[in-house]
Amino acid sequence: MDLQKLNELDFSEAGSWPRPAKAVAIVLVCAAVAAAGYWFDLRHQIDALNQARAQEAGLKQQFAIKQAKAANLKVYKRQMAQIQETFEVMLRQLPGRTEVADLLVDITQAGLSAGLTFELFKPQSETPKTFYAELPIQIRVRGHYHEFGKFISSVAALPRIVTVHDIRITPVKDDPEGTLVMELTARTYRYLEPDERPQEEKS
Repeated sequence: MDLQKLNELDFSEAGSWPRPAKAVAIVLVCAAVAAAGYWFDLRHQIDALNQARAQEAGLKQQFAIKQAKAANLKVYKRQMAQIQETFEVMLRQLPGRTEVADLLVDITQAGLSAGLTFELFKPQSETPKTFYAELPIQIRVRGHYHEFGKFISSVAALPRIVTVHDIRITPVKDDPEGTLVMELTARTYRYLEPDERPQEEKS
């Protein structure tokens, strides 16, 4: 089509345009409608679709994790039962309120049986924790290395939990027998009855 004739076309008489001009006009109008539809509607739908796809990937990953947990639920329950059983065994190793005195006697007897001389055996104030209380005991004994070793081994072998901290060994001045003094803090742990536990633990 001649461009000069295209410029002479009257839009008010579009019905009488030549067929090629009508085809070009239809293509232009369709392109304009398509561009407007994309800009005002389709691009927002594409953004929403991309977001939905990203969300779908996250949901699939969550589903896979939950499905794996559900498939292993019996194993988890069995492990939880084993943990609970172990925990109860450990709780039974904590002396109750009436057993602490006997435990202190056992620690003293372990030292005497090892051949040590007690210079200090001083239980301190209890420190409440969550379901147990910590009872530190300051100990100072006199003896020799092998006796100290025997004492620590005997304490570790007690049926109740006792831990040893801050060990310090010093020689006795002007002692021809090489006597030593060992100072340490032994900590034992007492099970707290529900009415003895801190307020936040009860709640």
